[in-house]
Amino acid sequence: MGFFEVFWDGEAIGDGSDLEEALTAYLSVQPEDISWAEACAAASAPPCIRRYASFEAYLDNADEQETITVTAAMIEAALLPLSSGPQSSGPQ
Repeated sequence: MGFFEVFWDGEAIGDGSDLEEALTAYLSVQPEDISWAEACAAASAPPCIRRYASFEAYLDNADEQETITVTAAMIEAALLPLSSGPQSSGPQ
């Protein structure tokens, strides 16, 4: 199973066991006054996620298998379900 380390503005801000979980780490740096597109463009380093073969590989300081460039659209899509809150199932 893979392991993903999340970076914003050159700093690690979170991790996850899959890409979708990792993308939710961007909630911790969500901009208040500008869009994600503007925030990504203004960052001194582009947002990215490093994928490792496993959590153990990450702990053993193995090289990442790939670096995934993260776009504003990817962040928005991952955070959309979180911002809409729990869905109502109607009257009970």
